[in-house]
Amino acid sequence: MKYLLITMTTFALLLTGCATTNQRVLDSEQSQVQLRSIQTRTFETTDKDKTLRAVIATLQDLGFVIDKADETLGTVTGTKLNRYTIKMTVTVRSHNNGVLVRANGQYNITPITDPIIYQNFFTSLEKAMFLQANAVD
Repeated sequence: MKYLLITMTTFALLLTGCATTNQRVLDSEQSQVQLRSIQTRTFETTDKDKTLRAVIATLQDLGFVIDKADETLGTVTGTKLNRYTIKMTVTVRSHNNGVLVRANGQYNITPITDPIIYQNFFTSLEKAMFLQANAVD
């Protein structure tokens, strides 16, 4: 009798553990969608190359060293070192009548989820694109 009770209790705990794992996956998916919306902006320009140049200039203005820029893929990766490591990868791609810019930041090896960091980047990028459009050097 005691053996049957222990077996049933163990089985019930195992089933409970499995159920919470599925819920965690769904929670994670929701937070990824929210993070993606924070990391992404659409700009009303069709010139992907100028946008890539503005992204590079913005990252450099913010103190990043450009590690890699790939015009074909539309990606730019930069690193900022100052008592900590921040790595930022920005992707630029054509979207409808504009370009979609997505920035993905990491602090050491942890993803950056603070919306203010991305807002600051996109504000600086908007200024750089405005200056570029008005031919201000």
